[in-house]
Amino acid sequence: MKKALCYLVLLTSTFTTFHSISAQEPIKNPKFEVNYQKFVLDNGLEVVFHIDRSDPVVAVNLTAHVGSAREIAGRTGFAHLFEHLLFLESENLGKGGLDKLSAKIGGSGANGSTSRDRTNYLQTVPKDALEKMIWAEADKLGWFINTVTVPVLEKEKQVVKNEKRQSSDNAPYGHNWYVIDQNLYPQDHPYNWQVIGSLADLQAATLDDVKQFFKRWYVPNNVTLTLAGDFDPVQAKQWVEKYFSEIKAGEKITPLKKRAAKLTETKKRYHEDNFANQPQLTRTYPTVEQYHPDSYALNVLFEYLANGKSAPLYKVLVEEKQLVPGATIYHQTSELAGQAYLIARAYGDIDLDQVNSGIDQAFKQFEKDGISEQNLQRILATQETNFYNQLSSVLGKGAQLAYYNIYTGDPGYAATEIEAILSVTAEDVKRVYNQYIKNKHYVVTSFVPKGKLGLAVQGSTQAKVTEEQVVQGAEKQVNPNVVASYTKTPSTFDRSIEPDYGESADAIVPDIWQGQLDNIQVLGIEVHEVPLVDVELVIDGGQLLEPLNKVGMANILAQMLTSGTKNKSPEALENAIKQLGASISVSANKEDIRIKVNTLAKNYQQTMDLVTEILLEPRWDKKEFALIKQQTLSQIRQQQADPRSVANNTFNELIYGENNIRSKNILGNKSAVEAISLEDIQSFYQNNLSPNLTRIHVVGAIAKKAVLGSLSTLRAKWPAIKVTLPKLTTANRPSESKVYFYDIPGAKQTVVNIGYPALATTDKDYYPATIMNYILGGGSFASQLTQELREGKGYTYGIFSGFSGTKDPGIFRIFSQVRSNVTLESAQLIKEILENYGKNYSQQDLATSKSFLIKSNARAFETANAKLGLLNNISKYNWPKNYVKQREKTVNNIKVKDVKALADKYLLANQMIWLFVGDANTQLARMKALGFGEPVLLNPAKDH
Repeated sequence: MKKALCYLVLLTSTFTTFHSISAQEPIKNPKFEVNYQKFVLDNGLEVVFHIDRSDPVVAVNLTAHVGSAREIAGRTGFAHLFEHLLFLESENLGKGGLDKLSAKIGGSGANGSTSRDRTNYLQTVPKDALEKMIWAEADKLGWFINTVTVPVLEKEKQVVKNEKRQSSDNAPYGHNWYVIDQNLYPQDHPYNWQVIGSLADLQAATLDDVKQFFKRWYVPNNVTLTLAGDFDPVQAKQWVEKYFSEIKAGEKITPLKKRAAKLTETKKRYHEDNFANQPQLTRTYPTVEQYHPDSYALNVLFEYLANGKSAPLYKVLVEEKQLVPGATIYHQTSELAGQAYLIARAYGDIDLDQVNSGIDQAFKQFEKDGISEQNLQRILATQETNFYNQLSSVLGKGAQLAYYNIYTGDPGYAATEIEAILSVTAEDVKRVYNQYIKNKHYVVTSFVPKGKLGLAVQGSTQAKVTEEQVVQGAEKQVNPNVVASYTKTPSTFDRSIEPDYGESADAIVPDIWQGQLDNIQVLGIEVHEVPLVDVELVIDGGQLLEPLNKVGMANILAQMLTSGTKNKSPEALENAIKQLGASISVSANKEDIRIKVNTLAKNYQQTMDLVTEILLEPRWDKKEFALIKQQTLSQIRQQQADPRSVANNTFNELIYGENNIRSKNILGNKSAVEAISLEDIQSFYQNNLSPNLTRIHVVGAIAKKAVLGSLSTLRAKWPAIKVTLPKLTTANRPSESKVYFYDIPGAKQTVVNIGYPALATTDKDYYPATIMNYILGGGSFASQLTQELREGKGYTYGIFSGFSGTKDPGIFRIFSQVRSNVTLESAQLIKEILENYGKNYSQQDLATSKSFLIKSNARAFETANAKLGLLNNISKYNWPKNYVKQREKTVNNIKVKDVKALADKYLLANQMIWLFVGDANTQLARMKALGFGEPVLLNPAKDH
């Protein structure tokens, strides 16, 4: 057994900026430490500990060094399949496995992900459940595979196939990645296929196939266990040894060799996409594997080429030629190879040859000008901030330590990586451009709407894409709940006894400071885990203040505010923000406009100076206004092709009615956006943005005095005006249920929305109703909807239910995306669950709900976003600082009879709107059998 104790010290660099620092002088080169302890068991299991006592939680991460790259052609998707299977059951956890345990202990939810190179299982739990989690993770690794039966395997195949439909087969441009990898990598390359695998391979997989795959790769000598958080490392080490040490090592694992993609020609492929209504071009270039010295310069190159108003691609494609609303470059570096995707989705019916030519023009511009030192430092500052953001939670730290350990052998590799990130020079950027991009071959894909092949890049040949045919009744019904019969795997002690809880991990409400700047309420939480500050400036109103004939004004205003100021052009403003390593975004929402800030603590004052300038001195640039309108119309058009967006927009209209502003898309609609003038936006700004309606929340490494000082200019120069928030008509619950259907011809899935206008957050029943909903559909894998529709039937990848409200009544909603040929069966099962929920609700259901809702509070404030949410609730609803503790009393006092009464009042299946968005040709007529009358087709075609 090996053991090492190390300390990782990261030095942040200081960048030259253009404003003096007045409110708080930064410390030069502040140290950022991530301590870790590593040891290795005799069976090869590598274990990494990181102590963080800021919250009473621990992030547990089990990462196996196996992804789709360890599969073989014809047997793809196995690694991702095991990501699913390992949550379901093991010999000593029993049915429900880690999902059931997670609900009981108040965990963040058993989660996992699969990449080409690794599969991880991770969640954050209260620290008193750490031994339970170590016991459970060991059971998954050593006492799992016997529980996988043919019915369990067949059901989970359906779940994975639904996931694939949701992400690829039933989504615009969803097959793009498959087409790219098939053409970028040869057939014998392990990156030739997709991580999720093919539907045919999944269906053909036998029980023996998957068991052999598990026994080969899910072994201690191919796994890293990471614990990050508040725990006793001596005790934790004893638990790890107790539960993991007797699991036998597997065969020796031979590392795969690095193997970059090599193209001998530029490949051009097209696909007519059933769900796309705008053409999209993607160029993909082979690059380098992760942690390669050149990867960091390539990251800077791609950031400079595509992101921001000074980017060559933006200058040519967006501003000069007005071909696309924007272009992006995503650099994917994996263990064996890397690739860069340049993605440009064109307006309307733009020929993609024009886009392709524009890309070449932008590249020529870069070859001429290169990258300036100022732009380089701007990008490096942003990357430094991003680096700290990924380490701002124990879950993020644990995951990153695991990746470093697996891929480099050094959990402390972050010290090397941050140095590599900040050491990139302008010469490096030009060199990697010449080496990997200039005049190099690439794969270019053209995904065009059906019937518009002429928009594809000239010379393209048809991509090989297999379109799934969803046939009614094709899938066999299986019962995954049948108890498997097997000989239990031996152990030196009785593993069926679940460990006890440790010392209680009660929720610790952060210290909240409060201040007042005239009419502006300011709340903050000072924390120093990372050298960052997050700010949220909330101006109440938002879309609620729009007239119905000009919907979309708030959204356009939000974008105009970051499109330059009185004294800074749009490009100059963007550069000033990024030079500080900061991000400033403005978003419009139903009830407010929000300015969100993320910045290095050392640059906080300068960043807030820019926020003040943005808010008080808009530029009102006519060119930017026209561009934003064009981009917004493009977004609206894209939504019309996306089944999930169609479902959401249509459901809101059915819930609220067309004359209620709450029913409207935040983007607006085509006619309204076209009618909005720049004068309309200026008037909206002048009449609706006031400090009277403003709340500011600050979380991070900065004191109250510095925060209040930084807002002095805003306070002095922002005059208050009277703004009256409208009193909207409350939508009524339907007196009887009605079925509505929106046709998406050829859809492989049906998007399901079921619900009605319900409760305001401030209603006395709101929080009790959320307690009631936990077992219905709010508790993820603990919920009946998930257990029945996903785990029991394999109809869907996911389903949830919940109440959403503010000071005004919101919606109760059940949402899912189900396999097209079980649309009726899914709806019938949901209806049955709703009708019987109150009748069947048990003491055990309540105990599970209470355990989760109480224990999960220990991790309620762990991240910056969670802390910002806490401050928002306090300022918006005037709740006490300890409202979470008050809610605990509500949870403790609620009884089964109370839940039954709430279910009888708020879960009436016969008084809801039932909306289905899918293939009407095969599913519409069937929906009459749901028992709510003749279904209404909302978008009948001429031939219907």
